Amino acid sequence: MKKSGIALLGLGYYATQQLAPAFRETRHCYLAAVITGDRNKGDHFIHEYGLTERQVYTYDQFEAIRQDDTIEIIYVVLPHHLHAEFTIRALEAGKHVICEKPMGATVADAEQMMAASKRTGKSISIGYRLHFDPYHQEMIRLYKDQVVGKPLSIECSFSFVPPKNVWRLSKEASGGGPLVDVGIYCIQAACYITGQLPVAVTAQSLPVTDPEKFNGIEDTLSFQLEMPDGLIVHCRTSFSETSSHLRINTDNGWAELNPAFNYNGLQMIRSDGVLTTFPPCPQQALQMDAIAQAIRQNGPSPVPGSMGLRDMKIIEALYTSMEAGIKVPLQY
Repeated sequence: MKKSGIALLGLGYYATQQLAPAFRETRHCYLAAVITGDRNKGDHFIHEYGLTERQVYTYDQFEAIRQDDTIEIIYVVLPHHLHAEFTIRALEAGKHVICEKPMGATVADAEQMMAASKRTGKSISIGYRLHFDPYHQEMIRLYKDQVVGKPLSIECSFSFVPPKNVWRLSKEASGGGPLVDVGIYCIQAACYITGQLPVAVTAQSLPVTDPEKFNGIEDTLSFQLEMPDGLIVHCRTSFSETSSHLRINTDNGWAELNPAFNYNGLQMIRSDGVLTTFPPCPQQALQMDAIAQAIRQNGPSPVPGSMGLRDMKIIEALYTSMEAGIKVPLQY
């Protein structure tokens, strides 16, 4: 089967240090081009990945991509507030899109993106890499089959400390604080592990540790997701702490990943002492391959844009709860 060509749009850390190297392990797609506003970054891809001058586009040359038949998919790896604009432009250029999480800076962004996908007949997938990680797949199995007991609750946290003056700390550029950047992983885990969608949410913002750094965004947020069967997922996300943890509590024990959301080095421990290990997993390569295969087979994406829109609605409800101090019911 012919491989799908992917163009990376935006050459920050994630595109350069994680996605680009992953193409060395993909089987169903390859790096067809890059799109950047920094010529030095483009030169790096020429020297490191063997791209030609014609495979390095500037933002001003974006419309020329329409005529480049080697590019089937554009992977949008830009600050959140640019996701909607460039996803829509890519769709209208006749390309499928993989968009990094979160889908946009607002629910309105995500809705406009979905409308463009419907209008153009091209698909949107979201870069939810952990759907393809064996440790997370094993956590789904443990929950579903009640291997360590009947699930009673889930605990989940993902936090890191970014430097000052990065776009992630701008409400305009990111759409929020740690919730939209890394807390979204907790939302995702709650949904795919339980196989359910939350019916209500509550959220509490903790005191800001650095008012200058956290100007207009949350510093640390605790939040709870109420599932249809009554199970509660307890979450925490922060830009002033470091954590990466996912735990299923049952009536007979527990199972946890710690670290849980990193690119590599995940570790599982269980109360029954069973040791579960998997070889190193190329999360990004598996993700891009699965999406490329789905497009080739005219099938549904394993991580569709509708999932990204759903998560944006959950995030919006969490911010409403945080600001108003109330439980917010959810409808999708």
